[in-house]
Formats: sequence, C-alpha cells, structure tokens
Amino acid sequence: MSRSILITALALGLAAPAAAEEVVVFAAASMKTALDQVASDFQEQTGHQVVISYAGSNALAKQIIEGAPADIFVSAAVNWMDEVEKAGLVAEDSRKDMFSNTLVLVAHGDAAPVEIGPDFDLKGLLAGGKLSMALVDAVPAGQYGKASLESLGVWAAVEPSVAQADNVRAALALVATGEAPYGIVYATDAVAEPGVKVVGTFPAESHKPIIYPGALLTGAQDAADKAFYEAITSDAGDAIFASQGFVILN
Repeated sequence: MSRSILITALALGLAAPAAAEEVVVFAAASMKTALDQVASDFQEQTGHQVVISYAGSNALAKQIIEGAPADIFVSAAVNWMDEVEKAGLVAEDSRKDMFSNTLVLVAHGDAAPVEIGPDFDLKGLLAGGKLSMALVDAVPAGQYGKASLESLGVWAAVEPSVAQADNVRAALALVATGEAPYGIVYATDAVAEPGVKVVGTFPAESHKPIIYPGALLTGAQDAADKAFYEAITSDAGDAIFASQGFVILN
C-alpha cells in the first residue's frame, strides 16, 4: 500500500463516527409526551436510538424482575421501584427522585368546575356514567386516586361506577372519547389531551406524595445508557417536563 493510500485510510478510520447504540427505557405511561420529546432531542444530537416501553409502573416492574431487557426504569411510584431494587436490579448509586405530579378530575367536553373536598357528591356528578381510573390496586395513578377518594369519604359510593384501565393514559382515553364522562388522571396527562377538561384538583394531603423515581438498571452497560439517563434530568430535560406540568425534584 502506498504512503498516500495508507494516510487516507487512517484518516477515514479516525473520522468514522462511533457506532450508534440502543437505549431501552421502561417508563410510566404518564411520562410519554415529555419523555418522547427528550428522547427525540437526544437521538438527533447523538445518533443513538432510544426505545421506550410505556405501561403501568406495576407491569413494567414485574417485567424487569422477570428478566425483560431494559437499561433504565422510571416509575410513577416509589413502591414499584422498591420492588426492582429489592430484586437487585438497580445499578448502585443511580436511583434518584426525578419528578412529582398532581391528581386531577377530568371531564369529557365542557363541564363545570367541581370543588373537591370531603364527601363531595361525585356519584351525583357521574349521573349514572362511569368514572375512568387506572387499575386501582396496581397502577400508581389508580392507587393514588382510590386513596384520595377513600380519604374524602366517597370511594364506597362510586366504586361500582369505576371503569378500570391498564394504565393512566388508557384511562385518559376513555374520557377523551366520551366513553366515560369523568376520570381521575395526572395533571400532566390532561395537558397532553385536548379532548378533556380539568374540572377539579384533588387535595395533596388526600393521598401519598406522587413521586417518580428513576434508576439505571444493572443491565445498562454502554455510555449511551448513562448519557440518556442524565439527559432526562438535565436542564433541557427538566424544562420539557416542567412544560408538561411536572414538578421537578432532581
């Protein structure tokens, strides 16, 4: 090989970009709008690919514990991250509380505001219709919602009218399409769906604090995993989440 050809080959080798890597993220369904934007920006800036699986935090935690390959997990509740950590699947010193949220009552179409307080007449408000909620004994949004209704003394009256969905975005969709006149979701979900109107906010003291913990998982091996994990709570990432109504904790 001539000297000039050798120099050209070496130059091309040095100029070649690093191979694109894939980051696999399991995230609470309520994060979709904001996290999709963070992922899109990250992919454009780095060339790496981010694959995100959205579902109820309970389902995602169980899948991770059962061996599903994931690099990052962000839960909408502390207890499901606890389960993953107990299974020894959280990378050391990577767990952190990222965001918080607010629980709201949404309605289909133009509905009047509601004063949410002890013994408010939610059953009368439904007028025979369904109250859409995420799974009340498993999905964080449903668990927070049930706890709030119990605290306010109205759960027993509306329990027979509850239509349960697999995750909070599915519960939101039932209201947006008019299949349920009212639903309980996060404030951030309502921001993402023009087909619903927030008619009331549940008192923060009526349920446990809504905290989104995130963590790198032990299967996260490459630099792209760590880079995207940091991007979620970077200044730019925080700004995106804040624009969707999340409260920044990190």
